[in-house]
Amino acid sequence: MNLQVILGNFALILFILMVVTGVIWFLDVFYLAKQRRAAADRALADYDARNAKLTADGIKVDNQGNRAAIEAGLLRQPTWIEYSGSFFPVIALVFFLRSFLYEPFKIPSSSMVPTLLVGDLILVNKFTYGIRLPVINQKIIQINDPQRGDVMVFKYPQDMSQDYIKRVIGVPGDKITYENKRLTVNGVEVKYTALDDYLDDEHLVYNKQYTENLTGVSHRILNNEAAPTLNLEGVKQFPYSENCTYRYEGFTCVVPAGNYFMMGDNRDNSADSRYWGFVPDKNIVGKAFFVWLNLGNWRRIGTIH
Repeated sequence: MNLQVILGNFALILFILMVVTGVIWFLDVFYLAKQRRAAADRALADYDARNAKLTADGIKVDNQGNRAAIEAGLLRQPTWIEYSGSFFPVIALVFFLRSFLYEPFKIPSSSMVPTLLVGDLILVNKFTYGIRLPVINQKIIQINDPQRGDVMVFKYPQDMSQDYIKRVIGVPGDKITYENKRLTVNGVEVKYTALDDYLDDEHLVYNKQYTENLTGVSHRILNNEAAPTLNLEGVKQFPYSENCTYRYEGFTCVVPAGNYFMMGDNRDNSADSRYWGFVPDKNIVGKAFFVWLNLGNWRRIGTIH
């Protein structure tokens, strides 16, 4: 499922704005403000000398108001510097927060239903899986590795400009088998508990709903009984495709080192690792953990399971 950042390539835009406003702010603090102060001092000295001469000549001068106005006018920042100085700390704070702590995303499609619904506004923890340099997404500090069951945002391997969100099904070294719509991880069958059928509001149909216990992590999934287990025509070429064996009833994949196998919770309505392959560690954006708003459903606010 494709995720769209609130304003396109917002990280790069924010970085450019921060640099531009920051350069202007520092230039003003360490150079332009001093130039204005020096110019004001010279003007005030001339003004005081002229008034002193008038006073010596017996002319009464009431100059305090004029003097203050002259000083304020000469020290006033140009509009472009004033706005840059005002915006710089705000932009820098937002850039820091969304680059190293939390980043907002909006869910545009239904591949993670019932866990995430269309219109959910979510927060992604950017430091759970390590500290990464903003814009280029290069990891510089290792903290934790993704675990099976995590809901993770990552750069789509076949188009790095797109952010996707799926659930981690397999970690490096895992053998994943998906057959007749049931998962097996490292030879152990995943346990399923049937729930009431789920009404798909978008298509007005009912889907089978289960609780899937993925090696200790329980979450809900959907199955459409009318859909095939796997659409073989939709499988693309991808790195390490030799690690996978496909058949009509399903597939088996061994997750290579430094990669992860991802699937959507809406199993028959999700383009995921079954079709386009593994997610390299370098593509990881962060862990989705909270729904903070859905304008169409206010009850959606809460943690993500």
